[in-house]
Amino acid sequence: MKNFNFKKYGRIGVLYGGVSAEREVSLDSGRAVIDAFRRLGVDVVDIEVNGEVIEEIKSANIDTAFIVLHGGIGEDGRLQALLNFMGIRYTGSNVQSSVVAMNKLMSKQMWLGMGLATPRFSILDKKMDANKLLQELGGKAMVKPAHEGSSIGMTIVSSAKELEHAYDSALKYDSCVFAEQLLPGPEYTIAIVNGEVLPAIKLETDNVFYDYEAKYHSDDTRYLCPCGLSPEEEEKLKSLSLWAFNSLQCSGWGRVDVMVDANGEFNVLEVNTVPGMTSHSLVPMAANAAGYSFDELVARILIGVGVEEPNAS
Repeated sequence: MKNFNFKKYGRIGVLYGGVSAEREVSLDSGRAVIDAFRRLGVDVVDIEVNGEVIEEIKSANIDTAFIVLHGGIGEDGRLQALLNFMGIRYTGSNVQSSVVAMNKLMSKQMWLGMGLATPRFSILDKKMDANKLLQELGGKAMVKPAHEGSSIGMTIVSSAKELEHAYDSALKYDSCVFAEQLLPGPEYTIAIVNGEVLPAIKLETDNVFYDYEAKYHSDDTRYLCPCGLSPEEEEKLKSLSLWAFNSLQCSGWGRVDVMVDANGEFNVLEVNTVPGMTSHSLVPMAANAAGYSFDELVARILIGVGVEEPNAS
């Protein structure tokens, strides 16, 4: 990226940290991106968000925001709306797309309407018939908070008692909780940067599932890239992922998570609009497989901003 004109983006502020359950991951992501910009010789300022985000952004006097604020206001559209109001360009998806992608339940409802394969699900509440609900989902399910990332608050259940307990636990993170059919096949993740679909990664873990520990702390988690699919099957997976990403009108960069059902078909789980950028993160891995260094990846994400106007909501 030696010939790339970073100056046209003005002063770049890396927004990271926050107060969501994903704060620690965001801190690592932010530091990695800041270091990359410094190596690239970019005018960068770090904005570690702790609460008073408006004043923190104002005092930084930035022209462009690079968002690696995972979860909470960084992914649910609130930060994007604020930056629009302040006239500051930013990386990633706009307000509307961020809102929809952050809400896993809303995303799934939209995909069902479009005929895009996604696991069956049911919204949970205190009056639910846990036995009946679990039977309808095939006997095993994943309980999920609707608005959390990094597998936070997620639990696999195979009995009514486990389902009820998992629901109560997930309520600590979100008032909206649902149970999703547990698919038996392997899990894949696909990164997208400015319309380019990067090589798919197959995820393997000895944990019960690809949880927070497996994602960020375990050295035993296996990331297979090449992912082991035939060229035709990988292209099918990449096309589905791009469709899912575009269906929510996401833009810039992101990551799509997919699992395989009992019939061998790909099912979309979710779209992440501000994925991790840590040493264990998947987008940098996929970029490396495509021949991009971490610094080049950061630069390419910045390129997705454009320099005319801030992202529209």
